[in-house]
Formats: sequence, structure tokens, C-alpha cells
Amino acid sequence: MRRRPGIAGLQNAAATRDQFRLVGENVAKVRTDVMKEQLATFRSQLEEFARKHKSDIRKNPVFRQQFHEMCAKVGVDPLASNKGVWAELLGIGDFYYELGVQIVDICIGTRSHNGGLIDLLDLRKLLGQKRKTTLESLSEDDCLRAISKLKVLGSGFEVISVGRRKLVRSVPTELNKDHSGILGLAQADGYVTVEQVEKEFSWSTGRAIDALETLLKEGLAMIDDGHRDGKRRYWFPCVTVSSDTAAVEVKS
Repeated sequence: MRRRPGIAGLQNAAATRDQFRLVGENVAKVRTDVMKEQLATFRSQLEEFARKHKSDIRKNPVFRQQFHEMCAKVGVDPLASNKGVWAELLGIGDFYYELGVQIVDICIGTRSHNGGLIDLLDLRKLLGQKRKTTLESLSEDDCLRAISKLKVLGSGFEVISVGRRKLVRSVPTELNKDHSGILGLAQADGYVTVEQVEKEFSWSTGRAIDALETLLKEGLAMIDDGHRDGKRRYWFPCVTVSSDTAAVEVKS
């Protein structure tokens, strides 16, 4: 007959488990402390790097992007606050806050032209005009970071991808897959017809018209009924192949 473990045996087993648990907790704590120490050291080195290369970070958009990527790896967000060590070191917060204000100004100023949806490249060109700088001095990454901070306004500012293009939305319009598909199709000629949408996506006439009329209602499309073939064209200024950014007046 097999003997059952006695009380002493059970107590010894429990004590052994407690010892292993304590050892495991101690090892985890040591590892955590080492990681915290390494991160603190890296952050200190990052601050020293920022001091040394302050001018390059502020003036060179490529260098600035690489600096942000280094910060992200150690959980540092130089844009989280306009106060503190990073603001004092770089004044980088001021750069993005000013950029954000200018983006809002341009988006509102061009809304009657594009319905609140502007190509990111066009936005950069208009920002260059306003800031009196070249396109190369303001990177796409700079704009994306500034726009990400505008989300706190709760007014629909975000970047959406349509095909290979990035569009900045400044109105709280909910675009579904049907709308995005139409915007992508319109990139070829700047416009679409109901028939084109039906053929491209194998939609019913009702579905095509419903999606197009929604885009029209939201101010993203314009109607052109002046063609000989009698087909209504829905034009989309926000995705026109060659946007005439120079035609939009930008106040300094």
C-alpha cells in the first residue's frame, strides 16, 4: 500500500515552493532595476546628445526625425509637454506647436476649396509659403507629428491613406471603405462618374450614388454636368493629380 505524504512532508514542499517563488521575485527585481538603470543612463546620454546637436535637430528635418526615433526607443516624448527638460534643451515643443497652429490655419483656409481634405504634399507646400522656407526644410514626418498633437482638439484632424497618397482630414467626417475606394479611383483623372464606380467595384447603381452623394454633401466633391455625353462627373479637388496650391492665398 502506497504511503501518503505526512504533514511534515507537505510543509517542506510548501517551504520549497515559497523559496523558489522568492528567488524568482528577487531575480525579476534585479533585472527590472538593471533595466531601469540602463534606461536612466541612456536618457542621460540622450540629453547630452541633444545639447551637443541642438542646432542640427532644430534645422535639419532628417536629423530631427532620427532624433525622435531614438527618443521613442527609450520611451521619451519631447513633445509630451512644452515644459521641462526637453523644452529647455531644444525648444522643440515650440516648433511643433507653432507648426500645428499653422496647419489648422491652412486647413480652415482651404476648406471651401477641398471640403476639409487636403493632400499632405499640398499642405507642406502651403506651409512653406507661410513660413517662407523650402519644401525640404519641413519634412512629412514633421507634419505628421504636429497633426498627431491636433487630435486633442477633437475636431477631426487626422491623416488618412488613399492609395499611395496621404490626405489630411480637418473635418469630423467618417469615411468608410466605399468613400475611400472612390477617392482612390478619382486619383487617375480627378473625377469619377457613377458608371465608373459601378464598373470598378461591381456595385449597384444605388450604392454608387449613395456614396457619391455623401461625399458631395460633405463638401469633398463638386458636380460637373456640362459634358456632351450627359454623364455627371464628380470632381474631387483634394485628390486632383496636380493640385494648384499656388491658387490658394496663404496669409503670413
